[in-house]
Amino acid sequence: MSAYRARTPNGRSLRDSGFLAPGLSALGLIAVAALSLGLLTGRLPGISLGGDDQSGGGPFRTPTPSNVVVVDPRADVPGTLVYAKAGNVWVQRGDRATQLTNGGLDSMPAISPDGDSVYFIRTVPEVGRWRVNGLSRQYKLEIPSLMRVRTDGAGEPESLLEGRVKAGSYTWSFFLRQPAISPDGIKAAVITDGPDPTKKDVVLQVLDLKTLKLTDLAAPEESPLGHQDPAWSPNGRYLLYVKNVRDGTRGAPQIMRYDTTTGKSTAITGSGYTTPAWSPDGRFIAATRATAFGTDVVILDAKRGTELLRLTNTERSFAPAWSPIGDAVTYLEIDAGVTDLWLARLDLSGPLAVDGERLRLTVSAGLDPGSRPGWWIPAELIPTPPPTPAPSAAPSGAAQGVSATPAGSGAP
Repeated sequence: MSAYRARTPNGRSLRDSGFLAPGLSALGLIAVAALSLGLLTGRLPGISLGGDDQSGGGPFRTPTPSNVVVVDPRADVPGTLVYAKAGNVWVQRGDRATQLTNGGLDSMPAISPDGDSVYFIRTVPEVGRWRVNGLSRQYKLEIPSLMRVRTDGAGEPESLLEGRVKAGSYTWSFFLRQPAISPDGIKAAVITDGPDPTKKDVVLQVLDLKTLKLTDLAAPEESPLGHQDPAWSPNGRYLLYVKNVRDGTRGAPQIMRYDTTTGKSTAITGSGYTTPAWSPDGRFIAATRATAFGTDVVILDAKRGTELLRLTNTERSFAPAWSPIGDAVTYLEIDAGVTDLWLARLDLSGPLAVDGERLRLTVSAGLDPGSRPGWWIPAELIPTPPPTPAPSAAPSGAAQGVSATPAGSGAP
């Protein structure tokens, strides 16, 4: 019997609009700043975000205080979960959640492969000055840094890479978002326009965690919209990322797969898919699918991109993370304006299916919807080999749009 069933019943702000740096238009600045929300809802705005929301309808609920996360006592989840609330990083073990950072400036946590550390982005407001067209002006900046903190809370967070750009007496900054740590723990995939934001868009790059050198993978993009949502394959050979595309005023994001050995990218899905996450065996991808009605979590075939399973039907669920065991997926869901962490179990005894009722892991927590959750389980708690589903029939409700089989063979 699954452990999850044991006790369960049936971005930074916009810069001064006067700045038009070479290679980065005002449209690009606005699009990037609004990207996460716009693409999450399937709408990529031109100038304003409009009236879109994911409140789930009805009256708004009141979340718990910013320094409190209530965990459903029925939850029996092995390992460590990580998420953000009120700009701080939290870890959850069993029925207890612990706050790791303070100050309200932190987001986008990612747990290390050994479970010892959490990487995250800390964004600090600062007044900068830059020279444009011969004029020196002040700007309100938000300087991001890639940080690392121990999951046991020991010691202070360590700064690894800072997004500050210095040119003599002038100060600017580059974007730094969504760290994803490689399975060997020596690299981080990040979304950034560093180290020189005047020369590139906000795109997928790889940071060597020892030398702190950024490498631009030159993955295909639609300038100036760039990329988002990096995710490593279990063996570290491939990187999933989202290529941001526009269809008129709407976002049309698609999941791509980058092969680190060949440098080639292949489309996995058509438009409307974001936040990909690999299954531990590399056979499946959990992702967010956006429609005109909202967002839901789906399971895709990792090679063909076809939709195998609609995990949720709430039209307000997003940002999935796989259990390292492979038999469950956590995700965020907004209900009446309050974001909580949920869990859906998978039946692996036959064709892929949802196993029982969904479980709310946090109660009116008010988690940060722009920071996806993460999950780590120690190796001794992972079955060997991990459970795998039996071969399934031709999937129903396949993903719309172009589907392609990526280069290479075998489980990623």
